[in-house]
Amino acid sequence: MTLNSTTVTAPPQGLRAKLTSYGDDEFSLFLRKAFIKGAGYSDDALDRPIIGIIDTSSGFNPCHGNIPALIKAVERGVQLSGALPVPFPTISLHESFAYPTSMYLRNLMSIDTEEMVKAQPMDAVIGGCDKTVPAQLMGGISANIPCISLVTGPMLTGSHAGKRVGACTDCRSYWKDYRAGLIDMEEIWRVNDELVPTVGTCGVMGTASTMACVVEALGLMPLGSATAPAVSSARLRIAESTGKIAVDLAKTQLKPQDILTRASFENAVVVLQALGGSTNAVVHLLAIAGRLPGVNLTLEDFDRIGKKTPFLVDLKPSGAEYMEDLHKAGGVPTLLRKLSPLLDLTAKTVTGRTLGAELDSYPASFPQRIIRDLNNPLFPAGSIAVLRGNLAPSGCVFKQSASAPHLRKHSGPAVVFTSARDLANRIDSDDLIVTPDSVLVLQNIGPIGHPGMPEAGLIPIPKKLAREGVKDMLRISDGRMSGTAEGAVVLHVAPEAAVGGPLALVQNGDIIGVDAEQRKIWLDVSDEELAARKEQREKTTVKRKVQRGYAGLYEKTVLQADKGVDFDWLTATGSFSAHTN
Repeated sequence: MTLNSTTVTAPPQGLRAKLTSYGDDEFSLFLRKAFIKGAGYSDDALDRPIIGIIDTSSGFNPCHGNIPALIKAVERGVQLSGALPVPFPTISLHESFAYPTSMYLRNLMSIDTEEMVKAQPMDAVIGGCDKTVPAQLMGGISANIPCISLVTGPMLTGSHAGKRVGACTDCRSYWKDYRAGLIDMEEIWRVNDELVPTVGTCGVMGTASTMACVVEALGLMPLGSATAPAVSSARLRIAESTGKIAVDLAKTQLKPQDILTRASFENAVVVLQALGGSTNAVVHLLAIAGRLPGVNLTLEDFDRIGKKTPFLVDLKPSGAEYMEDLHKAGGVPTLLRKLSPLLDLTAKTVTGRTLGAELDSYPASFPQRIIRDLNNPLFPAGSIAVLRGNLAPSGCVFKQSASAPHLRKHSGPAVVFTSARDLANRIDSDDLIVTPDSVLVLQNIGPIGHPGMPEAGLIPIPKKLAREGVKDMLRISDGRMSGTAEGAVVLHVAPEAAVGGPLALVQNGDIIGVDAEQRKIWLDVSDEELAARKEQREKTTVKRKVQRGYAGLYEKTVLQADKGVDFDWLTATGSFSAHTN
């Protein structure tokens, strides 16, 4: 498109789109072209469709260490299809480098993504990577221009003492052994060198891998693109192909709100349950769906779908193998074929074709041992269960496929920690009154309580019990845990303690019970006693200090876990309204 182009009725594209407001559109275009030519672009390049490429590389983000190579491959795909690729930066999030937690900044990243996509001239946009996937999808859906996701891919495994190891389930396993005195400091630091041998996301079915597979099932990535290792040539070819599809999207103007339906999300939940995936995906999918009018995804949908969906994929933490094994077994397309009786194959995908049509044209699957058949599952159904009861009126989640079997139905006396700091100070005290039957309770690590809902829900086994050989205990909190973690851990208790949820009323010695099969969680305290405790708490609780800036905005408007922890005013139907604590 040139300066003297005639007026068209279709929305402006290329450099004519989203012109800076100077009161004279032709001058705005003239000025825009003058400045972009300073980067060395020709008129030929600038007359083409523009494909934005979100660059989330950062020196603090090894999960995204291959982004520069991926961007080059994407650019190649875009240029081969006759369009102009333009990378641009946004926030970069890494779980281990974001204080207090990457979840605290997820919504900020979604705002950054949405506003940059809406502000800059692009006909389609490519995003993705790691935990940034939900943030970018939330922003991209709300901006509603054609978009496609590209993940960085999982790292390869390392080797320690002849044993294959990988982040981050093995990180937690070795640390547990170190706490129990089973290995010494020299060995824990030797294995530290091997757990993350390459760039890329965790090599097990953690949150990054789960979200990659789920987004492929949603239809916002091409089939076969979730599992290729970060350092593989396949990952670069996927990036090139993604660039080509993005150009097609720019031409057809197929937008995420045209693609995503309730059927898309139900397919994604089926895949999540079959993967034995990260509990974090529950919060993220609720938030992503919340950006779309009419989808109305709820916790009940996760549980209803889970009850009919077997756990099929033998990957850590619920299984034994690693992401590179899933890729060699055929990846998500093989899983989708196994699950086809449970899926809606008429759901749309980013290619413009249905999921069923994409599977029909994808290379045939082959015999393998990582992905089970529906009639031979690793766990019969409901790898992630939704529990309800007087301790969690709005629900909570329990990854029962990663729990010790005897703890899926268990009750015991509560050992209460009022905060993450209290936990750190007392968990290993010899004076702590705790037995293997105790239920460890951690309060005030929910969306508001910490803030940011940190991955502290995997409460460590007290050292004195770990040394006795205790490997698992029932643990309950209003926070999250890493998708790489395993254990009998109840998470996302809603409402959270910080806003006066029943979890705040639990005291040491109270009997707490869980029955995963019956989907129940309860606090064995009378309603009268709970009412008295609540009244006393309201009298003695110090009102939270009003925060400035992003912290203040976050605390005033963040939703609870059962609603996806998005900001209320960012949802498809939401509006700004301060919450009362």
